[in-house]
Amino acid sequence: MKRIISLMLVLCMLILSIGSLSSCFDRNNTTKPGDCKNGHTDLDSDDYCDVCQVYVAVVIDFYVINDLHGKFCDTNSQVGVDELGTYLNNAEARDDHMILLSTGDSWQGTAESNLSGGNIITEWMNEMDFAAMTLGNHDFDWGEDAIRDNLEIAEFPFLAINVINKKTGKLADYCTPSIMVECDGIQVGIIGAIGDCYSSISSDKVAGVEFKVGNELAELVRDEAERLRAAGADLIVYTLHDGHGSSSTGKKAIGNSDLRKYYTPSLSNGVVDIVFEAHTHQSYTLVDSYGVYHVQGGGENKGISHVEIAVNTVNGKNSVKTAEFVRSLSYASLEDDAETEAIEDKYSDIIDMSYSNLGYVSRYYDDSVLEDKVAELYLEVGLEKWGDDYSIFLGGGFLKTRSPYNLSSGNTTYADILSLLPFDNDIVLCSIKGYKLKSQFVSTSNSDYHVAYSDYGHNMKNQISDSATYYVIVDTYTALYTYNGLTIVEYLDNSTYARDLVAEAIRNGDL
Repeated sequence: MKRIISLMLVLCMLILSIGSLSSCFDRNNTTKPGDCKNGHTDLDSDDYCDVCQVYVAVVIDFYVINDLHGKFCDTNSQVGVDELGTYLNNAEARDDHMILLSTGDSWQGTAESNLSGGNIITEWMNEMDFAAMTLGNHDFDWGEDAIRDNLEIAEFPFLAINVINKKTGKLADYCTPSIMVECDGIQVGIIGAIGDCYSSISSDKVAGVEFKVGNELAELVRDEAERLRAAGADLIVYTLHDGHGSSSTGKKAIGNSDLRKYYTPSLSNGVVDIVFEAHTHQSYTLVDSYGVYHVQGGGENKGISHVEIAVNTVNGKNSVKTAEFVRSLSYASLEDDAETEAIEDKYSDIIDMSYSNLGYVSRYYDDSVLEDKVAELYLEVGLEKWGDDYSIFLGGGFLKTRSPYNLSSGNTTYADILSLLPFDNDIVLCSIKGYKLKSQFVSTSNSDYHVAYSDYGHNMKNQISDSATYYVIVDTYTALYTYNGLTIVEYLDNSTYARDLVAEAIRNGDL
């Protein structure tokens, strides 16, 4: 009996001894002698302990969506977020530490999102467990109250360190400068900012705020990064709604001259560790002169960015292991995500209405021809409303369709038209002095300005008096652009936008 007890004690000691070595395996999974009681070392920075060869880094996978523009539903030309939801759920199950982010322009752009005030997208982002969303310029297209409404629903913060309330001089109440996310002891600080794109928003939607850009923005980011480092951040992520102007494949270098168009290069010198970008709808993996990665993932659900970063727990260094643009083809054939399908069912009334047939479009309209047609429709509705009281010169202004830009022939839905003309810009009657009428409309070299002349305007366009007052029909984006010199006289005041005029023309068989 004593011999049996002695053998059992020896066996237990062996088991305990093996257990004590189990945390010190080399990369070939064999034990290696060494004493790490006082901590691991990694002098060669290969992410393995010099003595026991245990892996000493924490790997974090970032999945980042930019410029989704409300692309919730599947269409003939676009994969929806139900398949993307499955892809993200699979990634979460596979990756030990996943952080999901959006770099802005999440809501505006489709019927299902626009008509729900962006709520359908916010609810989907909740379900996917987004850590944060950085505000983009088109997130302001419905005004600040719409942002606040979505924040009431959101289970994540809206990042924008540089959106300043003009009255208080402080950060806008719906904005958060940064967050901290913990991954297995590693603290990840995430800072968000909107780029220099204030002028791309109808000025009435952002009348109460200003965007700090350039050196002012850089100082805000520096100060916030310093605060986060002092609070224990091991990694600083910068999510910026701005970006490089062209796509590329594979890892490419980017010079300071290109960076300075939207980013302050000195931020890469020890301030931020990686930059996720947006706004330009490009796909790229760029590396600046300091070795900092700048990544963007296409936009409009054409794909997403995936970056895998290893943070060394011994020396604090970080390294990018993977940086890629994941095309939508990678998830288009996946099964639909059940939670996303449930959200679609919740908003089925809006979706069914949006995707019902308006009528048959008899010909193909490229973007320029369609924009000319919108100018004609502005003029028609303006003449009907105000023609008896004012000599209206023209209709039109700055008119630019969005993706897919062109209108194909065939059966057409309201969703098709809204994706082309998603902006809620009111139609208005404006006065303008003759010299501005000539320079900004009649003789402009800007190809994005489209006009349709009334009979009066056609007869008078070569006889415009610089000092005389004329009347035009435009929308509020054009009307509120300071350089156009327009004064709003009256609103059409029936919540009719460009897309509604085009939809009505299709119903009437006029397109």
